[in-house]
Amino acid sequence: MKLSQLKINCTTQLQGMYDREEIHSFFYLLCDSFLNYRRFDVSMNHDRLLSKPTIARFDSALARLQAQEPIQYILGCTEFYGLPFQVNKHTLIPRPETEELVDWILSHVQNQGAVLDILDIGTGSGCIAVALAKNLPRASISALDISHKAIALAKENAINNQVSVSFSDQDILDTKSLEKKYDVIVSNPPYVRQQERKAMHTNVLAYEPSNALFVSNEDPLLFYRKIAQLAKVSLKANGWLYFEINEYLSLEMESLLDEIGFMNIEIKNDFRAVPRMIKCQKL
Repeated sequence: MKLSQLKINCTTQLQGMYDREEIHSFFYLLCDSFLNYRRFDVSMNHDRLLSKPTIARFDSALARLQAQEPIQYILGCTEFYGLPFQVNKHTLIPRPETEELVDWILSHVQNQGAVLDILDIGTGSGCIAVALAKNLPRASISALDISHKAIALAKENAINNQVSVSFSDQDILDTKSLEKKYDVIVSNPPYVRQQERKAMHTNVLAYEPSNALFVSNEDPLLFYRKIAQLAKVSLKANGWLYFEINEYLSLEMESLLDEIGFMNIEIKNDFRAVPRMIKCQKL
């Protein structure tokens, strides 16, 4: 089979499930991963005959896409804040909204001369911690997660991106106190209410780890409350707490942080113009 025919097969098998632009994106990502071909290389090699093992790899990937498995899991990698990250079924796929959270933190602390102590709670793939470490080489970065399998992957991502992050597997809900004082604590905890499941796509519900996504309808701020209480004790004077949040619960988050005693609370919209992150300060 020629590469040109493979492209036709890809479009035929996925049409109706994904829009044309997304199908083309998938095809070029697979070509990059399986053939080491960029878009230009694909256009210059339409008549290339593919080996049976290569065709089998594409067929397997297309079958997984037909089952609505995320392309990031099929490739085993993605990009976050300009850095390569391995991902698997034990971690959420890093989102553009979370890149904005990282950017917000960096815009606030990057010009500070002091060596910063930063903690990322619920690190998953390590995307927040590693991105911060890459852009704040003088900072001391720590990260924790309840999943030891997620921590194992996060450690690989730190090594691959040549940064130093101290990782530990730890259940934040069972944590009585944090081990030291921090200048910045950041978290992107589970925040999707069970009632919001019906609005979510199959590729998220069927493949991404539910314990990293969902909270109960009855107490959706469970993780935020616990982390904020710990941060109130473990942040240094004038330290900052950052969260990614549920867009429908921004006002509730503001009230929670105010009740716990934080100051300078600010909600920030993401690129979709919905409230997606919040920061506050311990004075």
